[in-house]
Amino acid sequence: MLAYLTSLFEPGHALGLLAWSPPGWGQVFLTGLLRTMEISVGAYTMGLVIGVIGAFGKLYGGEVIRDLFSIYTTVVRAVPELVEILILFYAVPNVINQVLVSMGHDRITLPQLLVGITVLGVVVGAYMTEVLRGAILAVPHGQIEAARAYGMPPAMVARRVTMPQMLMNALPGMSNLWLNTNKDTALLAVIGFNELTLTTAQAAGSTKAYFFFFFAAGVLYMIISILSGRVFAFFERRSRKGQPQIRGGVI
Repeated sequence: MLAYLTSLFEPGHALGLLAWSPPGWGQVFLTGLLRTMEISVGAYTMGLVIGVIGAFGKLYGGEVIRDLFSIYTTVVRAVPELVEILILFYAVPNVINQVLVSMGHDRITLPQLLVGITVLGVVVGAYMTEVLRGAILAVPHGQIEAARAYGMPPAMVARRVTMPQMLMNALPGMSNLWLNTNKDTALLAVIGFNELTLTTAQAAGSTKAYFFFFFAAGVLYMIISILSGRVFAFFERRSRKGQPQIRGGVI
């Protein structure tokens, strides 16, 4: 069996294109996958932080803060992600360098990974803000009032009452956002970020095995989606522990 599996990756076989060493593209393919996961995790984490701040800001912040977050979420969700990526990747660093030059400093080159994470993180943050805001609004207000009546300070109310129930309501939306973030990393190929999609295009263009490599990339994305779905389903079950389960409209 081991000899058979090994023979599949020999140069004469189609799977030989995924061999670890050249002329196989296995190592390059894996590097692209790792870069995709790296930027997905970074952007999702950044988006989650922005989302928490934005959700509480839109609900409990002052008028100016609410308006600023409303403008942010409206603009980001209205403009296509590809346009936002191009603007944030090219325009923002250019403005920063112009300011630095005007102040007598040298121009800087921002790390590509940092820019990629920031670009997607800003996009994810807008959607995460609305997901978490809706989840907070779904928490029964009577429980929050009861916690305040017991003398809990706002931070304790958020930690012990709002956040646990918010998480229960938000996890399905957060799961979808994670999957979208993972797929949106493919858009970074237009700015030359060497993630899975760009690596796939390079491998396919070099070997002319377009169907093989793009099919392999699709399988990898599918595996990530399935595994991610199982992880989020686990946390959702944990968050709903002790709650009545609804199946087919029946409790």
